[in-house]
Amino acid sequence: MKNQKMVLFAIIGLILLFAGGGYLYKKNESEKIAAMAKEQSKLFKRDYAYTQGPDDAKVQLVEFFDPACQTCAQFHPYVKELMKEHEGKIQLVMRYAPFHKGSDKVVAMLEAAKKQGLFMKTLEMTFGVQKYWASHGEPDLNALWRFLPSTGLDMNKLVEDMKNPEIAKIIAQDLADGKILGATKTPSYYVNGQPLQKFGLRQLKDLINQELAK
Repeated sequence: MKNQKMVLFAIIGLILLFAGGGYLYKKNESEKIAAMAKEQSKLFKRDYAYTQGPDDAKVQLVEFFDPACQTCAQFHPYVKELMKEHEGKIQLVMRYAPFHKGSDKVVAMLEAAKKQGLFMKTLEMTFGVQKYWASHGEPDLNALWRFLPSTGLDMNKLVEDMKNPEIAKIIAQDLADGKILGATKTPSYYVNGQPLQKFGLRQLKDLINQELAK
């Protein structure tokens, strides 16, 4: 009888051991998955990225863009319209992919404008006069510079802020994230982490509506 009790206790101990081990394994796996998800989310939205719309929006729309990209300029009004149509339901996250010659200098200008709270106004002006400074792959940044005062920017502060060495790191990080995500051309859109497989306004609207309907 004594031996039977010892065997019974041993069996119970093993069951508890396995149960505890299983719990710890599941806990560790859950923590790993959560960490991976957090790291993955950073690829789409870094802390420094310009955003428009609430953080708790149902849809996160990430755009990798180049200020010298003609298609980016053409599509911007449509994105703006979508944001207005679904106000409060979409958060736009702007990421840099300065593939064109000289675009990195324009990115520095946009980052400096962001410090004055004028990122979007400056970007829209940049897109609006793109044909004057970014035609035929030979950007004329002096031509763009002449339009900047119209945004209300403090030009002296802008010049100083453009010298910030952190801007180069931001560009490098955005390019690295874009490479991992497959953003090899501009604009590249991601809706709640899903890439826009076939480029087009109709396709972008459908993907956004699909996520809004969930």
